[in-house]
Amino acid sequence: MPRQPAFGPGWPRARPGMVVGLLGGSFDPAHAGHAAITGEALRRFALDRVWWLVSPANPLKREGPAALERRLERARRVMDHPRVEVTALESRLGSRYTADTVASLAARYRGVRFVWLMGADNLVTFHRWDRWREIAERVPIGVLARPGHRLAALSAPAARVLAAHRVADPRALACAGAPSWAFATIPLRGESSSRLRCTGAWEQ
Repeated sequence: MPRQPAFGPGWPRARPGMVVGLLGGSFDPAHAGHAAITGEALRRFALDRVWWLVSPANPLKREGPAALERRLERARRVMDHPRVEVTALESRLGSRYTADTVASLAARYRGVRFVWLMGADNLVTFHRWDRWREIAERVPIGVLARPGHRLAALSAPAARVLAAHRVADPRALACAGAPSWAFATIPLRGESSSRLRCTGAWEQ
């Protein structure tokens, strides 16, 4: 059995053989919709844990997010679940892009099976991510329905390229290995980080 390196404070723990979902984003701010899809992901993809990866910045966005510590504090208030951990792992790893993040985590947590989680809106633009094919080759991808994005997601460039690797049963995704992806239809919610910022709710 692979032996894990020693971890200090701030490094989540996972045993070899565990299935850990990775939900990345700026979480600017985190809201109840994030918490809801995380709970659905745990169930739909048969995950042991979910780690929120609160990113230092989003390379696809021109404007920077709120301070990392502020976003972490908000995220930990919003997501209070014994099987979910809110982290700043990308900041600790020094990774700016998802491809670097998943490569570093796979090397550090040997024997842990990671699943990258994304909303259907992210699948629409996944082909624009840096080294997106490398991500798909390294970890299975669990896609969660988002309002108004189902049809666009399933016909997106990345979805077409990876069509032969789609797994029909989301619960079998982690065992399928990479490249593979599954689409989970979940109850749709309307919360939006951008809407919270626009209404000023994030400033309160």
